[in-house]
Amino acid sequence: MSRILLADDSPHAQRMGELILREEGYEVVTITDGATVLLRLRDVDPDLVLVDVTMPTKSGYEICEYVKTSLRHLHTRVVLIAGAMDPVDEQEVRRVRADGVLKKPFEASIVLETVKPLLSAAAASRTDRPGAAASDQAATVELIRAAVTIALDAALPNLIEEITRNVLIAFDSKTE
Repeated sequence: MSRILLADDSPHAQRMGELILREEGYEVVTITDGATVLLRLRDVDPDLVLVDVTMPTKSGYEICEYVKTSLRHLHTRVVLIAGAMDPVDEQEVRRVRADGVLKKPFEASIVLETVKPLLSAAAASRTDRPGAAASDQAATVELIRAAVTIALDAALPNLIEEITRNVLIAFDSKTE
């Protein structure tokens, strides 16, 4: 079953979106602010994120950019949502690589026409990905980061001493 994370601070939009998507058999998790979206992405592991461009704490554009640059979410598709009168910055939509844009109020046929091919692509991306799964890749990145941090922590005192010594030598030669 496909999992959709629906992030919108409008309770009405959440109810309508959730109703449309659940009737099609999708699992839907709703969230009302951008910071919570970023916290829940890992445990929800959605195939699709529907996110309002004007969310509190983090905008839909910021969330989309995060998802699209995250190794853990390589399969995840993102559709930005905007109110009927809200402007959509098309240049920003392209920059953050959103997979689509929906306008509110939601029209069931348009929502489903938008999400179905994206969910199919997400499912194919999950199963067709060569090599390690996205979660394995993300874990590998975290291990490498930890190893680099440990190496830098170990080398830093010697590096500081060497730089200090070289600065003192240079300073002494200037004062002579």
